Amino acid sequence: MFSTVNGFINYSQQTIQAARYIGQGFIVTLDHMNRLPMSIQYPYEKLIPSERFRGRIHFEFDKCIACEVCVRVCPINLPVVDWELRKTIRKKQLKSYSIDFGICIFCGNCVEYCPTNCLSMTEEYELSTYDRHELNYDHIALGRLPISVIEDSTIGTLSNLTSLSKRVMEGHSNSRNVTNFSS
Repeated sequence: MFSTVNGFINYSQQTIQAARYIGQGFIVTLDHMNRLPMSIQYPYEKLIPSERFRGRIHFEFDKCIACEVCVRVCPINLPVVDWELRKTIRKKQLKSYSIDFGICIFCGNCVEYCPTNCLSMTEEYELSTYDRHELNYDHIALGRLPISVIEDSTIGTLSNLTSLSKRVMEGHSNSRNVTNFSS
Protein backbone atom coordinates (compact mmCIF):
# COMPACT_ATOMS: atom_id res chain seq x y z
CA MET A 1 0.00 0.00 0.00
CA PHE A 2 2.83 2.37 0.81
CA SER A 3 4.45 1.71 -2.56
CA THR A 4 1.20 2.67 -4.30
CA VAL A 5 0.92 5.89 -2.28
CA ASN A 6 4.61 6.71 -2.91
CA GLY A 7 4.13 6.04 -6.63
CA PHE A 8 1.09 8.34 -6.71
CA ILE A 9 3.00 11.12 -4.88
CA ASN A 10 5.97 10.75 -7.24
CA TYR A 11 3.64 10.82 -10.26
CA SER A 12 1.89 13.98 -9.02
CA GLN A 13 5.24 15.73 -8.37
CA GLN A 14 6.42 14.91 -11.88
CA THR A 15 3.09 16.18 -13.32
CA ILE A 16 3.43 19.47 -11.43
CA GLN A 17 7.04 19.84 -12.59
CA ALA A 18 6.03 19.19 -16.23
CA ALA A 19 3.24 21.79 -15.94
CA ARG A 20 5.80 24.32 -14.63
CA TYR A 21 8.10 23.69 -17.58
CA ILE A 22 5.22 24.07 -20.05
CA GLY A 23 4.18 27.28 -18.28
CA GLN A 24 7.71 28.67 -18.50
CA GLY A 25 7.84 27.96 -22.23
CA PHE A 26 4.45 29.59 -22.71
CA ILE A 27 5.59 32.72 -20.81
CA VAL A 28 8.69 33.00 -23.03
CA THR A 29 6.47 32.67 -26.11
CA LEU A 30 4.12 35.40 -24.88
CA ASP A 31 7.11 37.63 -24.08
CA HIS A 32 8.40 37.30 -27.65
CA MET A 33 4.97 38.03 -29.12
CA ASN A 34 5.04 41.51 -27.56
CA ARG A 35 8.34 42.46 -29.25
CA LEU A 36 8.74 44.23 -32.56
CA PRO A 37 10.20 42.13 -35.40
CA MET A 38 13.97 42.46 -35.89
CA SER A 39 13.97 41.44 -39.56
CA ILE A 40 14.62 43.88 -42.39
CA GLN A 41 13.76 43.79 -46.08
CA TYR A 42 17.36 43.13 -47.17
CA PRO A 43 17.83 44.25 -50.74
CA TYR A 44 15.91 47.46 -50.07
CA GLU A 45 17.00 48.10 -46.48
CA LYS A 46 20.45 47.54 -45.04
CA LEU A 47 21.97 47.80 -41.62
CA ILE A 48 24.93 50.15 -41.28
CA PRO A 49 28.03 48.08 -40.47
CA SER A 50 29.87 48.88 -37.27
CA GLU A 51 32.91 51.14 -37.26
CA ARG A 52 35.42 48.28 -37.04
CA PHE A 53 33.65 46.03 -39.58
CA ARG A 54 36.04 43.95 -41.69
CA GLY A 55 34.72 44.06 -45.23
CA ARG A 56 36.46 43.97 -48.59
CA ILE A 57 40.05 45.24 -48.61
CA HIS A 58 40.80 48.52 -50.41
CA PHE A 59 44.28 48.90 -51.94
CA GLU A 60 46.08 52.11 -52.97
CA PHE A 61 48.63 51.25 -55.64
CA ASP A 62 50.64 54.48 -55.39
CA LYS A 63 51.35 54.08 -51.67
CA CYS A 64 52.61 50.48 -51.84
CA ILE A 65 56.40 49.97 -51.56
CA ALA A 66 56.28 46.22 -52.32
CA CYS A 67 57.71 45.30 -48.91
CA GLU A 68 55.56 42.13 -48.75
CA VAL A 69 54.78 42.56 -45.05
CA CYS A 70 51.14 41.79 -45.87
CA VAL A 71 52.15 38.40 -47.29
CA ARG A 72 54.30 37.54 -44.26
CA VAL A 73 51.64 38.39 -41.66
CA CYS A 74 48.79 36.72 -43.55
CA PRO A 75 47.98 33.35 -41.92
CA ILE A 76 47.44 31.81 -45.36
CA ASN A 77 50.03 33.84 -47.38
CA LEU A 78 47.24 35.11 -49.59
CA PRO A 79 48.20 38.47 -51.15
CA VAL A 80 50.15 38.03 -54.39
CA VAL A 81 52.71 40.82 -54.78
CA ASP A 82 54.53 41.00 -58.10
CA TRP A 83 57.40 43.51 -58.26
CA GLU A 84 60.64 44.16 -60.08
CA LEU A 85 63.86 45.69 -58.84
CA ARG A 86 64.79 48.94 -60.54
CA LYS A 87 68.57 49.05 -60.49
CA THR A 88 68.75 52.69 -61.51
CA ILE A 89 66.89 53.90 -58.42
CA ARG A 90 67.69 50.80 -56.28
CA LYS A 91 64.09 50.28 -55.22
CA LYS A 92 61.36 47.75 -55.80
CA GLN A 93 58.62 48.80 -58.18
CA LEU A 94 55.22 47.19 -57.82
CA LYS A 95 53.90 45.58 -60.98
CA SER A 96 50.69 43.97 -59.70
CA TYR A 97 48.89 43.12 -56.47
CA SER A 98 45.98 40.72 -56.03
CA ILE A 99 43.90 39.07 -53.32
CA ASP A 100 41.53 36.14 -53.76
CA PHE A 101 38.51 36.85 -51.54
CA GLY A 102 37.30 33.28 -52.03
CA ILE A 103 40.17 32.21 -49.77
CA CYS A 104 40.64 35.34 -47.60
CA ILE A 105 39.53 34.94 -43.97
CA PHE A 106 39.21 38.73 -43.43
CA CYS A 107 41.46 38.68 -40.36
CA GLY A 108 42.76 42.20 -41.02
CA ASN A 109 46.43 41.42 -40.32
CA CYS A 110 47.53 42.79 -43.70
CA VAL A 111 45.75 46.07 -43.01
CA GLU A 112 47.07 46.35 -39.47
CA TYR A 113 50.74 45.70 -40.27
CA CYS A 114 51.06 47.61 -43.57
CA PRO A 115 53.78 50.24 -42.98
CA THR A 116 52.46 52.68 -45.61
CA ASN A 117 48.72 52.24 -44.88
CA CYS A 118 48.00 51.36 -48.50
CA LEU A 119 45.50 48.69 -47.35
CA SER A 120 42.24 49.43 -45.55
CA MET A 121 39.01 47.62 -44.77
CA THR A 122 35.79 48.85 -46.36
CA GLU A 123 32.19 48.27 -45.31
CA GLU A 124 31.45 46.27 -48.47
CA TYR A 125 30.24 42.76 -47.68
CA GLU A 126 28.29 41.79 -50.79
CA LEU A 127 30.96 39.75 -52.54
CA SER A 128 28.87 36.80 -53.70
CA THR A 129 29.24 35.64 -57.29
CA TYR A 130 28.33 32.61 -59.36
CA ASP A 131 31.93 32.03 -60.43
CA ARG A 132 34.60 31.80 -57.73
CA HIS A 133 37.26 33.09 -60.11
CA GLU A 134 35.52 36.49 -60.04
CA LEU A 135 36.56 36.79 -56.37
CA ASN A 136 40.23 37.13 -57.38
CA TYR A 137 40.65 40.93 -57.26
CA ASP A 138 43.67 42.56 -58.90
CA HIS A 139 45.07 45.97 -57.94
CA ILE A 140 42.56 47.75 -60.19
CA ALA A 141 39.53 46.05 -58.62
CA LEU A 142 40.99 46.48 -55.13
CA GLY A 143 41.44 50.20 -55.79
CA ARG A 144 37.74 50.71 -56.49
CA LEU A 145 36.00 52.39 -53.58
CA PRO A 146 32.59 50.92 -52.73
CA ILE A 147 29.46 53.03 -52.48
CA SER A 148 28.78 53.74 -48.85
CA VAL A 149 25.53 52.35 -47.49
CA ILE A 150 24.71 55.75 -46.04
CA GLU A 151 25.30 57.60 -49.33
CA ASP A 152 23.31 55.18 -51.52
CA SER A 153 19.97 56.86 -52.23
CA THR A 154 18.31 53.67 -53.53
CA ILE A 155 18.65 51.90 -50.18
CA GLY A 156 16.90 52.74 -46.93
CA THR A 157 19.42 52.53 -44.09
CA LEU A 158 18.36 51.47 -40.65
CA SER A 159 20.78 53.19 -38.33
CA ASN A 160 18.61 52.54 -35.30
CA LEU A 161 19.08 48.78 -35.72
CA THR A 162 22.87 48.71 -35.75
CA SER A 163 22.69 47.03 -32.35
CA LEU A 164 20.01 45.65 -30.10
CA SER A 165 18.43 48.14 -27.76
CA LYS A 166 18.84 47.89 -24.01
CA ARG A 167 15.15 47.02 -23.57
CA VAL A 168 15.44 44.09 -25.98
CA MET A 169 18.62 42.84 -24.32
CA GLU A 170 17.00 43.02 -20.87
CA GLY A 171 14.10 40.96 -22.18
CA HIS A 172 16.50 38.31 -23.47
CA SER A 173 18.50 38.16 -20.24
CA ASN A 174 15.34 37.90 -18.12
CA SER A 175 13.98 35.04 -20.21
CA ARG A 176 17.19 33.06 -19.74
CA ASN A 177 17.12 33.00 -15.96
CA VAL A 178 17.57 29.39 -14.94
CA THR A 179 15.48 28.14 -12.08
CA ASN A 180 16.28 24.89 -10.37
CA PHE A 181 13.09 22.89 -9.80
CA SER A 182 14.68 19.74 -8.44
CA SER A 183 13.79 19.06 -4.84
